[in-house]
Amino acid sequence: MAQQVRPAKSSEIYRELKTLKHLPKVLYLAAHPDDENTGLLSWLINDQNVETAYLSLTRGDGGQNLLGTEQGAALGLIRTHELLEARRLDGAQQFFTRAIDFGFSKNTNDTFKQWDADSITADVVWVIRKFRPDVIICRFPPTAAAGHGQHAASAVVAEKAFKAAADKNMFPNQLKYVSVWQPKRLLWNTFRFGSVNTTAENQLKVTVGQYDAQLGMGYGELAGLSRSLHKSQGAGTQSVAGVRTEYFTHVLGDPAKRTLFDGINLNWSEKGTGDIDELIDIVLLSFNYNQPDKSLHGLLMLRKKIAELQDQALRKDKLAAIDQIILSCAGFMGEVVTNQPEAIAGNSYNFRLNLISRSATPVIVESVNWLNQTDNLNRNIANDSLITVERKIQIPADAAPTEPYWLSKPAKDAATFSVANDTLIGLPETQSPINVLLLLKIENEKFEIRLPLSYKKLDPVKGDVVEALRVVPPLDLSFAEPVYFAKEKEALSVTLRLKANKNINYGKVSFKIGKQVIKTFQGINLAENTITIKDFLIPAEDLAKIKTSQNKLEAVFSSEANEYSKGQVLIQYPHLPTLQYFVPATTWLIKGDVKVLAKKIGYIEGAGDLIPEFLRQAGLQVDVLSEADILNATKLATYDALVTGVRVINTEKRIKNWQTALRNYVENGGTIVMQYNTTQDMALQDFGIYPFSISGKRVTEENAEVKFLNPNHKLLNYPNKITAEDFKGWVQERGAYFPDKWDAKYEALFEMNDTGEEPLQGSTLYAKYGKGNFIYTPLAFFRQLPAGNVGAARLFFNFLSAGK
Repeated sequence: MAQQVRPAKSSEIYRELKTLKHLPKVLYLAAHPDDENTGLLSWLINDQNVETAYLSLTRGDGGQNLLGTEQGAALGLIRTHELLEARRLDGAQQFFTRAIDFGFSKNTNDTFKQWDADSITADVVWVIRKFRPDVIICRFPPTAAAGHGQHAASAVVAEKAFKAAADKNMFPNQLKYVSVWQPKRLLWNTFRFGSVNTTAENQLKVTVGQYDAQLGMGYGELAGLSRSLHKSQGAGTQSVAGVRTEYFTHVLGDPAKRTLFDGINLNWSEKGTGDIDELIDIVLLSFNYNQPDKSLHGLLMLRKKIAELQDQALRKDKLAAIDQIILSCAGFMGEVVTNQPEAIAGNSYNFRLNLISRSATPVIVESVNWLNQTDNLNRNIANDSLITVERKIQIPADAAPTEPYWLSKPAKDAATFSVANDTLIGLPETQSPINVLLLLKIENEKFEIRLPLSYKKLDPVKGDVVEALRVVPPLDLSFAEPVYFAKEKEALSVTLRLKANKNINYGKVSFKIGKQVIKTFQGINLAENTITIKDFLIPAEDLAKIKTSQNKLEAVFSSEANEYSKGQVLIQYPHLPTLQYFVPATTWLIKGDVKVLAKKIGYIEGAGDLIPEFLRQAGLQVDVLSEADILNATKLATYDALVTGVRVINTEKRIKNWQTALRNYVENGGTIVMQYNTTQDMALQDFGIYPFSISGKRVTEENAEVKFLNPNHKLLNYPNKITAEDFKGWVQERGAYFPDKWDAKYEALFEMNDTGEEPLQGSTLYAKYGKGNFIYTPLAFFRQLPAGNVGAARLFFNFLSAGK
């Protein structure tokens, strides 16, 4: 709906009016999407009518994904929009910093080895100076009680930023756009999480969760709905009715003794502009839920008063708020839509401008700027009568492809996004840069409205679907597989997906590793609006140029004076709009001594990973097994090994019905390789071939030293000899949720630990059972294999080959 300007419901308009009357602002601050206290946010916005925002330092890129196979930046994009959906429900605003979630860390020292504390602090200062909160509330303390190093780091950064935001000598380059700002206080919202209780009766207490008749629910119920929108994290939360107590402890600034807002101007009268308060009260008292347009005259008078404010930032902020209220009271809707989802810069497309207002007070369209020309209409929008204007619009020739601003450039490093324009920092996403500009007049007040170019379709299930028009390049390309294996003295067939959005003749594709061109293929013709899947055979003599075992192979398409080297990625889930970004056209090319003796693998799906695709590229047959397959002993016996997807015990509730079949498969000579599970929402507790229990213990340092407990074990020698070299170049972590107790029949293969911690031996457990083999390994293979890590591949292939 962000693609349209639409009126709010009367109950929402009334809430926005009350928020316009209340001046305090609150910024809630934590580390990740779904860290926020949605119950408190809902109360602040709907009960206290206080403008509230959540600042998440990261977009949750390092988390897990229960919806699909997206990891890293793609998962961060999903979680960004899940947060936005949550904010649309509870009414808060949303901000981010450039920090990348690099996975679990155990303390602030670990976190700040990755994050640059100064740049993250600068981002928080920017948000404070821009949003200008009076109260900042942290979800976590800067201590071990936070439970996660990034959680604790968010509190450390908050304290630094609280002090720096008012200091003109700190980050002075920001002062070209914003002014210094000093919040009144910084608080910690203490909590009870499991056995950890940081609340105390001598802390500041606030009662939340009250019933709101305009919502038809309590704020705790609304909070449950909001939090449940974090679907990728499986964060479904009960909507709990009834009041409860929130606790706060003082951190910095003026202590609060009675309320969160002690000593803060609560309304315009306390600020010395009581006439604005009086006008708002008149509108509130006379507000007609059935005819909100009756408030327009009073609102337009109020707008004139706000426009006279001397405080430039406050004036801009409140004018934006009242303009939205006025348009909603006028029942105004505007959209500019076409019937196709994608467009190319420089091309022209047919659009429809749809306008309507539902107001006895005339709403006049003075002019429409169609990007490249302006029509002076001076046309009155008759009450509740739709106006439609059709126009061919040319997309600007310099329009960039549509993608998130934080992904448009390579990341600064593994822990910080690069942002081309510093003023974008903090925004959850940018507004569309391609808009039709309307100039409206209501009475004698003028309003500028930007309507983004949008795509509209009729979905047979959802009805009208309106999404952003996505600008795409004339061509994008990507490899069909995330990894390829090159065998000695053999040619290699690689497959490209070429999506042409216009006719392209006499193009060529070059395959490169770094700056070295391995092979070029010429004379490629592509037809407009086609997707071509094309195989390219790289001869053995060209592959011989590659001297290393792990390589990033890049494809570059050239035509005339243009080069294309990126591929489109679309993310589509029912609860989100279509999301688009572009990634370099690269794949991993593995050479060297990598052996696997297993040929046929059965895969039992969990939360989603890319391991089946990886194994297929290694030449294995991989079948995703249905329940009928698993319960068919004859069919199961045809597989050399079975692999379970990550979190299978958490996501696949039927697995408790399959345990006997899986146990019989191992007893009769099969091999099962089970990836990690968590302790949350387990379908069954006893899922090993022999008993073991999993814990929250993990090794987060991806370069942690690995000790081989039995170097002569078959799994470490056959068919690949595993050495310390095979544990180099791992990404994000060694593994998580290690078993902490296990039956004596299991053999632990490795010992490892994070710096300063006790050694852990639960990263891989092996047991012989009957004629077969059972391997439980919470090592992060689901991250390493798609990243082309040769050592991880060699070890995983040994596991699959255990029965050979």
